[in-house]
Amino acid sequence: MLRKHDIGSTILRITLGVTFFIHGMAKFQGGIDNTVGFFESLGLPGFSAYIVAFVELVGGLAMIVGFGTRVVAISFGVIMLVAIIKVKLAAGFMGNGQMAGYEFDLALLAISVYLALVNKSIFALDNVVFPINKEHSAKRGNK
Repeated sequence: MLRKHDIGSTILRITLGVTFFIHGMAKFQGGIDNTVGFFESLGLPGFSAYIVAFVELVGGLAMIVGFGTRVVAISFGVIMLVAIIKVKLAAGFMGNGQMAGYEFDLALLAISVYLALVNKSIFALDNVVFPINKEHSAKRGNK
């Protein structure tokens, strides 16, 4: 029997995965050198652009299918936290007319934190690869 929060978690997981996958793909398609230059202009090492793009692309796919959800969600959360602090915070919540604000990044951060905290969602590969022991789960208070 499906519970509402299971369906909600699955919707959030897939939406987050698609969002990050598309952003990762855009970094490579738009020329990763542009992203490297942008990262360097922020005082970040240029190679970190490759790491972020890879995590977004591969992590997005993993999130869509539900593989390594907790680890990927934490990675996405770190990316969003750095993006908010290093790039978007100065523009404010809604932006400053020249740059978008951090409202979208904050929403992605919140979804990432939620998925890192909750138990596995339905229709996830994690459930096949790492099945939950029902007896162990009951002891922890999970249903």
